[in-house]
Amino acid sequence: MWQRVLPSVETMNIVVSNVKGGVGKSTTAVYLAAAAAERGHTPVTLIDADRQASSAEWLEVRPVEGVTVVEAPSERTVVRAMAREEGLNVVDTPPGDERIVVAAISAADAVVIPTRAGGVEISRVAATLEIINDARPHGIVICGARLGTNDLEETVNFWTKERVAIWGIIPERVGIATGPEARLLREGLTEYEAVLKRALRAAR
Repeated sequence: MWQRVLPSVETMNIVVSNVKGGVGKSTTAVYLAAAAAERGHTPVTLIDADRQASSAEWLEVRPVEGVTVVEAPSERTVVRAMAREEGLNVVDTPPGDERIVVAAISAADAVVIPTRAGGVEISRVAATLEIINDARPHGIVICGARLGTNDLEETVNFWTKERVAIWGIIPERVGIATGPEARLLREGLTEYEAVLKRALRAAR
């Protein structure tokens, strides 16, 4: 994987969160960490705060050069992992464990909220937004998007009217080819690199 070396940065925490499961959090976290490593950010750590450890398992089976994995499935361990002196941390948070989510978001420099297109998902994003202080940079990433559909158009229009930033729209084919059995797709890395740039820009 091509890597452009950038200087080390002070600690930057990008938290991936949605109170609902199955929306693409682990996929988003893994791709963001891989995109950061490919861009030459150093060091890059993926902090898996979910007891299911989906991100950690994925990178254990298919390691990504330049990405270190830390499992931190408790409020105390996630806060400690996010407090490193320097580096870029991507934090994969669990659904349904509000204490860990609140602890991670409280230490976040930017929050990425993965979601799916469709009206039923809006309430879960809204619940996540309630946890995030409005002053803390955040944006939505629509995962598994079926391009050109009414659901996607309506979702984009809704959050645009609500003045919630949309940091990315990830095509469905990227989401299908995920997990330990699948390699990271170039298209996915490109799409998530754009999300990473928006998150870092918002955080600074």
